[in-house]
Amino acid sequence: MAYVICEPCIGVKDAACVDVCPVDCIYEAEDQYVIHPDECIDCGACEPVCPVQAIFFKDDVPEEWHDFIEKNRRLASEITGR
Repeated sequence: MAYVICEPCIGVKDAACVDVCPVDCIYEAEDQYVIHPDECIDCGACEPVCPVQAIFFKDDVPEEWHDFIEKNRRLASEITGR
């Protein structure tokens, strides 16, 4: 897993990240977008376009949002079946 979408996305769900992702690894969940960790190619295109700064490289996820690392993995797997 390279990039993780965290708490600031909840309720905002601006699709700018989806639009720039070259491999379509960002999926819409009920309350936020999530990045499928096995599909992400670590390009980083999504991070600078996020208007609420919700996207972080996995190693840079703030401590208070570490649970979003697993949340992205779980939700993306549920959505895609992979």
